[in-house]
Amino acid sequence: MKTVSLKIDDSIFGETEKILADMCIPRNRYINEALEYYNKIQKRRMLEKQLKSESHLVKIDSMNVLKDFENIDYGD
Repeated sequence: MKTVSLKIDDSIFGETEKILADMCIPRNRYINEALEYYNKIQKRRMLEKQLKSESHLVKIDSMNVLKDFENIDYGD
């Protein structure tokens, strides 16, 4: 495990302490779980952004292929 020093806003610290009193878990465990949860959210956001970007690229390519097919003379 790594040791980290944090500066936490007083209001967030106070709220956290109240919650921890009811949950009966160590502050360290609570912060670890919170960071783990936040990391998952951020990874999902990054994946969503990547998928949107790649989807846009595929859309452009698909439209170009569609235009190519429209320009083909099948000589009915």
